[in-house]
Amino acid sequence: MKDFVYYNNLFDIYGELLTDNEKNSFRDYYQEDMSLSEIADDKNISRSAVSKTINVVIDKLNYYEDILHVYKNNELLRASLDKDNLKNVVKKIIGE
Repeated sequence: MKDFVYYNNLFDIYGELLTDNEKNSFRDYYQEDMSLSEIADDKNISRSAVSKTINVVIDKLNYYEDILHVYKNNELLRASLDKDNLKNVVKKIIGE
């Protein structure tokens, strides 16, 4: 489940860097919960071709995150802005 959420988050960030076919295959598999066989039947291609495309997308998403760190930085920002720490940030901003 962790990977599912993680890759959907990466897709939200980096999805526009993918081809239309890659985006559609990812959406079908990860967001529409279609099986590889269902996607293959729908696109009239082999199951292995769909699997390869999904694996390419995952590799690309990992590559983009390894280079750009957008997801990691967003998570660090979220963690630093927890409720207790947020009070300290507000105090620093207003000069207390």
